[in-house]
Amino acid sequence: MAWTDSKIFSAMVTDALNGTEPFDLNTDSFKAALYNTTTAPDQTVTSANTAYAVGQWVVGNEVSDGTNWDVAGEPLTAVTSVFSTNVYTFDAADTPQGGATTTLAAVFGCLVYDDTVTTPVADQGVCYNYFGGTQSVTAGTFTIVWNGSGIFTLTL
Repeated sequence: MAWTDSKIFSAMVTDALNGTEPFDLNTDSFKAALYNTTTAPDQTVTSANTAYAVGQWVVGNEVSDGTNWDVAGEPLTAVTSVFSTNVYTFDAADTPQGGATTTLAAVFGCLVYDDTVTTPVADQGVCYNYFGGTQSVTAGTFTIVWNGSGIFTLTL
């Protein structure tokens, strides 16, 4: 299926709750890698197929300029992991690229993945976020502006 929405990977939730992947959403390092429309996000793939550069997230579908928006994505900063009033929220500061002269075309969304965990699945995906259609920038700055409610929320 093509990009149509944003989702948390079911494997991430299962692995975190079962203790099969040592996620620490409070202290691990996370990145956001950009992807084109060739990527067909699937919320229910295996843990291994949520990972950066694997399955649907192959580098051939990634969008980067190699200088300002790096291959493998940009790091998330000011990450927060908070539970309040029956809602868990995972959030970070808006994610800008490293420079002001980027040219990117046909960006449809991003993969947010854990860049700290190396086993049993290295760079396992946490979620994917659809940008609502094609996004581009020419000789400018590309920034992911996260939803005011967070990168993702879970209501319990």
